[in-house]
Amino acid sequence: MPCEPITTQMTVTPTTTTTNDDHHATQIISKSTVFPSTKSTLPYLKLSTSDLPMLSCHYIQKGNLFLDPPLPISTLVSHLQNGLSTTLTHFPPLAGRLVTDSSGYVYISCNDSGAQFVHADATHLSVSDILSPIHVPESVKSFFAFDRMVSYEGHFNPLLAVQVTELKDGLFIGFSVNHAVVDGTSLWNFINTFADVCRGVKLITKQPCFTRQSVIISPAVLKVPAGGPKVTFDEHAPLSERVFSFTRDAILKLKDYTNKKKIIEINAAEVMGKQSNDPINEKVTALLIGNWIRNAVVSKTEPEISSFQSLCALLWRAVTRARKFPNSKTTTFRMAVNCRHRLEPKLETLYFGNAIQSIPTYATAGDVLSHDLKWCAQQLNKNVLSHDDMTVRRFVKNWEQDPRCFPLGNFDGAMLTMGSSPRFPMFDNDFGWGKPVAVRSGRANKFDGKISAFPGKEGGGSVDLEVVLCPETMAELEMDQEFMQYVSCTSSGEHC
Repeated sequence: MPCEPITTQMTVTPTTTTTNDDHHATQIISKSTVFPSTKSTLPYLKLSTSDLPMLSCHYIQKGNLFLDPPLPISTLVSHLQNGLSTTLTHFPPLAGRLVTDSSGYVYISCNDSGAQFVHADATHLSVSDILSPIHVPESVKSFFAFDRMVSYEGHFNPLLAVQVTELKDGLFIGFSVNHAVVDGTSLWNFINTFADVCRGVKLITKQPCFTRQSVIISPAVLKVPAGGPKVTFDEHAPLSERVFSFTRDAILKLKDYTNKKKIIEINAAEVMGKQSNDPINEKVTALLIGNWIRNAVVSKTEPEISSFQSLCALLWRAVTRARKFPNSKTTTFRMAVNCRHRLEPKLETLYFGNAIQSIPTYATAGDVLSHDLKWCAQQLNKNVLSHDDMTVRRFVKNWEQDPRCFPLGNFDGAMLTMGSSPRFPMFDNDFGWGKPVAVRSGRANKFDGKISAFPGKEGGGSVDLEVVLCPETMAELEMDQEFMQYVSCTSSGEHC
C-alpha cells in the first residue's frame, strides 16, 4: 500500500447521524484515508492473551471536547490530517489490519493500509449543550466513527478512525480504536503523541514498544465462530449515563474516612488534651497514650486504602443499595488492572497492545451493606495487591486451557465493571490551541453497570466517574446520601 499521498479524499455524500435529544443531527462532511508519512518496517505482531479476548468487544471510543480553535475549519482539518500521518509512522499498527493465518493465529499486519479520518458538522450544538445536562446527551454518541463495530471487524476495516466534529463554539475530536490492538495505556500514549506532533513537538520521547516476547504471547489458538464473535451484552438496552465529578478535597476526605484517619486524630487530640489538663492522673494518661500508640502501630501495619479504591467501594455500596437486592445475592465488582509492572521481568511501560487483566471481587449484598466502607474497600485492596507475577501467569494459563473472548456485560444484574483510569493523561492533549475542557466516550461497550474512570479537569487528584446504569438504578443512585455527599455539582466544587 503506497504511503503517498498522505491522504486520499473519498467522495462522500453528506450523511446524518440521528440523535434523540434534538431536532438536528450530526452531518458527515467528508471521509478520507490517512497513510503514514513513511512506510512501516514492523513485522506481523501476534495478538496476546490480553488482546485476543477483546475481539468480541466494540472499538474503544474516547475523545476530547475543546473550545473554538482560532483556525478556519479547512485549515484545521488539513493540519490534523498531516499530524496524523506523521504520528502513524510512530504507531504503524494503527495504520494496519488484522490477519488470521492458516493455523488460526491472529496478527496485526502493519501494511500501511491507513486510518480513517472523518470531518463532521454539529454546529447546532454548543459546548454547553454537551456539558450542561445532568445526563450525557445522546448527541455525544454521534461524535465517533465505527459505532458498535466489533474489534474482529479489524480484519476488514481500519483499526483507527479519527472524527473531528465542528460545534457552534467548539470542537470534538473522537477516537475509535480497535480494542484487540490497544488498551487505555496504549490509546492515550497515541493521542498524547498525536497532539504533540500537531503542536510542533519534534522529539517524540514516549516511543511505543512493539516487542512480542513475554508470557502473554501464547501458542494457544482462539476458535472464532463462523461470522466472527459478537458482543456478549444487549447493545440496545435502555441506559442512563452520567459523569459524577469528585474534587481533590472530596477524594481526600473520602480516603481519610475509609482509612479511619479522622478517628485516630481525634483519639490523639483527646490524649494530648488529658496529658496537658490533667497532670494528676498521670497513670491513666500513660495508659491512654500507650493504647493510642498501639492502635496507631496496628493501623500502620494494614495496607493503606487508596483514594481510588475508596471511591470504588463507595460506588459499590451505593449501587448495591440502589439495586435493592436480597442480602443473599452475590454482587461482583470487577476492575481492570495493568499487568505491565506486575510481570517479572516487567513489560516496558509503553508496551503497545493490551496488557490488562480483569479482577473480580465478590461479596453478598448483605455483606456489602452491613459492613462499613473500609471493609468493602479492603476486599478490593486485597485483590489488587495480590495480583502479582504469579497471579498474572495463572490467568494466562487458565485462558490457555479455555481460549475465549471476554464475556463483557452484567449477566446476573449484580455486576459492576470498572474500566479506564484516572491516571491516564486525558487532558494532556494540546493540538495547538489549548487543552480540552472535557473527556467523553461513545456508545462502545456500555451496559448496566459499566463504569469508566477519568481524571478530573482541574487535576490534582480529582476524579470523574462515567457511570452507566439502567434508568431505575440511576434514579436511586442520585438520591443516595452516602454517595452524593462527595459529588461535586459545579466546577467551583460545590457538593450536591
